[in-house]
Amino acid sequence: MKTRIAYLSVFLFLMAACMTKQPAPEKAVVEVPPADSLTKKMITARIFVKPEKVTDYIQMARTLIDSSTAEPGCESYMLYQDPYDKTRFIFVEIWKDQVAIDNHFTMSYFREFGSKTGSWLAQPTELKIFNVVLNE
Repeated sequence: MKTRIAYLSVFLFLMAACMTKQPAPEKAVVEVPPADSLTKKMITARIFVKPEKVTDYIQMARTLIDSSTAEPGCESYMLYQDPYDKTRFIFVEIWKDQVAIDNHFTMSYFREFGSKTGSWLAQPTELKIFNVVLNE
């Protein structure tokens, strides 16, 4: 009988020990940098070209892309064409920071591209600049 009581006491002690609440582990705090420290920028420019000017536009864009990718702040500069509507394009560009973008906009080849191709557009370009929040 004493042995049974001893086993029962040990069993109840172990049960109580297992059932006691353990403090929840602390959650990791993820710090989000303030917006002004997000220096990388992405530009998207949606372009709508007149059908008869699509080939000319692509040729001119090649020159713009080659010149732009040679700029020190340019990390990526791509032109994509809509496979269902060949007159629709989108430039997607990644820049080191806003200073690099400002510099890009002052380049003579950038301004010349705009003046030469402006009449080829079916509607105004939709330009947006984003902060790159996550980067690999």
